[in-house]
Amino acid sequence: MNLVDLNETIEALARLTPQQLEAFQHDWTYFSRLDQQPPAAAADGKPWKTWLVLGGRGAGKTRTGAEWVRGIAQGREPFAAAPVGHIALIAETMHDLREVMVEGVSGILSVHPAGERPAWSATRKRLVWANGAVAQGFSAEDPEALRGPQFEAAWADEVGKWRQADATFDMLQFGLRLGSNPRQVITTTPRSIPLLKRLAADPATAITRAATSKNAYNLAPDFLSGIVARYQGTRLGRQELDGEFVDDRADALFPRDLIEAARVDAAPSLMRIVVAVDPPAGGKRPGGCGIVVAGRAADGQFYVLADATLDGVRPDIWAAAAIAAYQRFEADALIAEINQGGDMVSEVLAGIDPTVPVQPVRATRGKAVRAEPVAALYAQGKVKHAGTFPRLEDEMANFGPEGLPSGKSPDRLDALVWAITALNFDVPLKTPRLRRV
Repeated sequence: MNLVDLNETIEALARLTPQQLEAFQHDWTYFSRLDQQPPAAAADGKPWKTWLVLGGRGAGKTRTGAEWVRGIAQGREPFAAAPVGHIALIAETMHDLREVMVEGVSGILSVHPAGERPAWSATRKRLVWANGAVAQGFSAEDPEALRGPQFEAAWADEVGKWRQADATFDMLQFGLRLGSNPRQVITTTPRSIPLLKRLAADPATAITRAATSKNAYNLAPDFLSGIVARYQGTRLGRQELDGEFVDDRADALFPRDLIEAARVDAAPSLMRIVVAVDPPAGGKRPGGCGIVVAGRAADGQFYVLADATLDGVRPDIWAAAAIAAYQRFEADALIAEINQGGDMVSEVLAGIDPTVPVQPVRATRGKAVRAEPVAALYAQGKVKHAGTFPRLEDEMANFGPEGLPSGKSPDRLDALVWAITALNFDVPLKTPRLRRV
């Protein structure tokens, strides 16, 4: 907004009566973000039955749910064409129902102008609007309480934390049987529980997402600077700040718990550093190229320093990226798998910088077999990650004995395995070069 528009807005607001100003302050269609507005349709193009609001901590999920309830109870567009008279509110606990969904700073009572607020009966766990609309509160700790009542709409908050998620959700579905189009809004930080994953995959579900940073204006600066700096990129941060599903695979060679336990802020002085390259299949054709930098300390500990992997690029581009990583980290060698490209791999690297020492390696065993010794080093606590590498770590956590579920080549993991293997079996330098990364 430029200065002229700002001045005009200030003048227009100054002309409003106190009642008009309060109404404007509570006009959610004006202040909301796009991800906080009801979607036009579900994934299949039809009216949605479930709106899944996925977001990080403090991203505005509660406000989204509360404003939706206000909108449908009052029959306001774009929430509803007419008032919805029977609404269910389901929280993790009764305490959360009252303190978050109803009386919280972003709860149902606070989003209404003073003259429009529904009457709240804490003992009956019920909200009643002037037009007769009623919202009844329930706890996910007591799924059976939902047996019997019937509704036109429901708001379920933090489903990812519900201890009896499936049982509570199932009872709610039986109760959503009034009106021509019963629907529900689910606001939650995404956790990889079966219920949420089923809903996310359902074509009748509309999904909106928001990271914590989207709501920075309404959050304390110290919260963002402190929490984000500490958790950004970690499994917990991606779930709680970015609002992502972070999946676990039961037979993963590199469980996420091991990866998180391996995380450190920085590497110490290192005796040896290598850059490992897993060139794309097809030799001279563009493709994904795994590029990972790792080092070994004097105590035998290994440190992953960088993931510079590139997707769908020409050989000259990935070769330049690999050599740039070699120079940036003052590496001792560049490890390059030559199964796919043969002499071409060494030639294209030499074409960029012939002074870089390239150590060709050839795979004689399957990817999972090659990865197992490196996985054992992680299990022994001998490999550390100096920082966060989300895409590499996702690939590691999704890699099992039969490879990745997608069937794609694990380019990043392959490069990691080559780097740690080379460092583990390499003969130490006669005169170690100590350097701080």
